[in-house]
This record gives sequence, C-alpha cells and structure tokens, in this order.
Amino acid sequence: MKKGNRRRRKNKRRAIKRLTRILVVIFLLLCLCLCLCLLLRKGNPSEEGIEYLKNGQYEEAIKQFEQAVEDEVNVGDAYRGIGIARWETENYEGARDAFQKALDADTESPFTGIIYNFLGSCELKLGNPESAQNYFQLGIGLKGNSAKLDQEMKYNQIVAFEQLGDWESAKARLAEYVAEYPEDANALKEQQFLETR
Repeated sequence: MKKGNRRRRKNKRRAIKRLTRILVVIFLLLCLCLCLCLLLRKGNPSEEGIEYLKNGQYEEAIKQFEQAVEDEVNVGDAYRGIGIARWETENYEGARDAFQKALDADTESPFTGIIYNFLGSCELKLGNPESAQNYFQLGIGLKGNSAKLDQEMKYNQIVAFEQLGDWESAKARLAEYVAEYPEDANALKEQQFLETR
C-alpha cells in the first residue's frame, strides 16, 4: 500500500509539474500576443505621417516620419515625407537635406525623379541655380517619370538659367521647350519676355 501511495504522489507531482509548464507556456504566449496587439495598435508612423500631410498638419507629419526613420521603417519614404512637409512650411534647407537623405536611403525608388525636381526647386528657392540645374538634369527622363514631371523639370531648367543670368542658354532651352510643348501658354509668354533681353 505504501508503494501505491508513493506512486500516486509521484504521479501527482509529475502531473502538477506538467500542468505548471503548460500554464507557463500559455502565460508567455498570452504576453506575446498582448505585446503584438499593442504594437499593431500603435500603427505605422509613415502611414500616419501621410495622413497628417494630407490634412496640412506638417509638424505632426514630420514627427511621424522621424519616428519611422528611428524605427527603420520605409526610411526612404519617411525622408521623402519629411522633405515634403518642410517644403510646405518653406523650410527649403531642411527639405533639401531630407530629400538628399531620401535619395541616399533608396536609390531605386520610383520617386527619384520627383525627388530630383524637389531638390532642384529647393536650390532655386535658396538662390543656388547652378546646383538646381544639376538636379533637374539628373531627374529628366528617369524611368518612372510622368511626361508632366519631365516637362516641369525642363521648364525649371529655363528658370535656373534665368536666375544665373545666362539669357542665351535660357532662350535656347525655351525654344526647344516651346517646340516640344507648344500648348504651354506660360512658356510662350516667357519666350516673348526673353526676346527683350
């Protein structure tokens, strides 16, 4: 009888140990699920940043995009978002720096042409037309560019030549532009203006 009681107690201890292990595993799984749920509820900072951009809440957008950079989530897109938000607040130096970081982070982005256009536009706003020229030249004709984007960068090149005071180059580029885009009324007016130079 004593042997039977010992076996039962031993079996009971084993059962308690197994049950304890199972409960610990269940507890750890529940903790893991809770952590994952909290992370998922937090959201994607880049997506939240885009929503803030759409609503014109630029400072909030920048904070979200900076969080995405810190979290190393879509870093190139996050820097692009920071650049756009800073462009909208007329912080052209900050925008230029963010767009450059976007290029450095994602050299194969389908938005590379757009980024070059923004970089060139920032340089124009900052009074650096020579640098702007370089960015527009790098951006024109890139894979993924829309025809409208290429057209805009070609026109921006003319503006950069004007800022440089290089009237001959501006006239020559404008003549090419008007031949390619004869429907652009602003370019035709610009051509008349440049004829007086």
